[in-house]
Amino acid sequence: MGDEGGSRRGGITRDLQKLKQQAMAYYQENDVPRKLEELLNSTFYLQPADVYGHLANYFSKLAKPPSICKIVGKPILDGLGLPTLQVEISCIIQNFPKYICSVAIPTHFEIVENALPEVLDAEEAERDQAVNTAVQWINLSITEELWGLVPSNQAEVDHRLRIFFEHKVQEDKERKELERSQEEPVLAPPPVIPPPPPPPPSKKKGQKAGRRDTLLEKPVLPPEPPEPVLHGSMAIGAVSLAVAKASATLASTPLYLTLALLKHDQLQPPKPETKKGHNGGKRAQPPITGKVSHLGCLTINYDTVEQPLLLIQGICSNLGLELGVNVHLAINCAGHELMDYSKGKYEVMVGTQKSAAEMVELYVDLINKYPFIIALIDPFRKEDSEQWDSLYAALASRCYIIAGAASRSVSKLLEYRNISTLKFHGLIIKHTNQTTMSDLVEITHLLNGKKHLAVFGSTDSESSDDSLVDLAVGLGARFIKLGGLSRGERMTKYNRLLAIEEELVQSGAWGFSEEHNFSFFQEDATATMAEETLGPLDSIFPTEVVEESAKA
Repeated sequence: MGDEGGSRRGGITRDLQKLKQQAMAYYQENDVPRKLEELLNSTFYLQPADVYGHLANYFSKLAKPPSICKIVGKPILDGLGLPTLQVEISCIIQNFPKYICSVAIPTHFEIVENALPEVLDAEEAERDQAVNTAVQWINLSITEELWGLVPSNQAEVDHRLRIFFEHKVQEDKERKELERSQEEPVLAPPPVIPPPPPPPPSKKKGQKAGRRDTLLEKPVLPPEPPEPVLHGSMAIGAVSLAVAKASATLASTPLYLTLALLKHDQLQPPKPETKKGHNGGKRAQPPITGKVSHLGCLTINYDTVEQPLLLIQGICSNLGLELGVNVHLAINCAGHELMDYSKGKYEVMVGTQKSAAEMVELYVDLINKYPFIIALIDPFRKEDSEQWDSLYAALASRCYIIAGAASRSVSKLLEYRNISTLKFHGLIIKHTNQTTMSDLVEITHLLNGKKHLAVFGSTDSESSDDSLVDLAVGLGARFIKLGGLSRGERMTKYNRLLAIEEELVQSGAWGFSEEHNFSFFQEDATATMAEETLGPLDSIFPTEVVEESAKA
């Protein structure tokens, strides 16, 4: 026992000597004694407490940078009282763990009003499973994957998250294949030979060949199935955002600036311009009867498509605002929600159906009468590609054509590296599921390189987390789509947008333009810019607000 104790003491002594040698080498390499002497000489006239404060600040610079030590996932409730995911980040700072920040990410589920009870129950079960799986991923695995990483190393964080997600996708694929293999094979019945088709009816006298065919309209394509979403994938996007916010918090910089620096090697703010103001008087306006939807939009009954626009005109006039100068409108047409598949037409109003070709004429007529409409969002379903082409050809120089629900997810767009499946000016980008900060940087670079607009949009289910606004501003989005001015989770984002505007004005980085130069899109950018190298942007600020004014 004595020999063993002596051996242990000898090992400890050798370890201490090795640590002392390493410390001395570090001090000599960094010339710590001389720097410390200079610091003491420069603070001889200060009180002891001040000297200790200077010493603490000095040695804090020599300390190891903060590193991730704990990531916690929690289920919380969003603005509609439905479950969603919150992520908390803690770091080791000067050998002590410290909570840094938290974020919440919205789910990808759409809210369907007046849905059947069985549909609501099925979606509730799916939502619960998605959130609970994400919580398990974070608390059981992702903390271990990212432990010890510096939050400012966003690229490495997102790389590890991407690898982790790929493994989960592979596990899910193998599980499904195993389940299929365990199912008992069902013997197929012998094929039945169909009877020969009946002969075509004889042509009646006087009937012209092909007349019936010309009267039949082209069949409406069925809707494409939604993209599959792996349960738990929202953990990837939430953790990536939480790490970016932790990096901003530790650096005492706003999140939008951290994201801008992530996208650009260096930030070059434009010269400040004078923003035009308006001091129109506010007059009393008549009360408007209607209800507010779950999206925060006023829903009213109307007899013509133009009636909501005339109502908005009257409201702006009462407020002393000029449409097309102080206020512009973007219409969220939501074409995928208007299609009546039983009739093969879009139902623009109750009892009023129009074919896809007639919808093109409707939109062109609206823009001709109301030029203050500067954007149409999802004017058609994504399956009606011919009508997208026709509308783009007719309105590209006067109005932005934006794809929201008609676009693929960010992960699919980056996978295929093709964003021009339809003719449009820009895409609505949503931060959901496995979309990381690096993915958002990449998709905005891809859109900028092809002269397309990036529009950051909120989902149907969202919390009061205002990070979406920082994402839009920091990544240089042209617009942000937040919905109606109601409910706390939406007003929080509007208030954050106003706060960022104030910060940019004070710092001299505010660049404001009231002009919408549609001639920028008159030529097909996808042909001329496909291989062109991305150049510097004129300005990454500001981001404008797109408020849904109506559904066509």
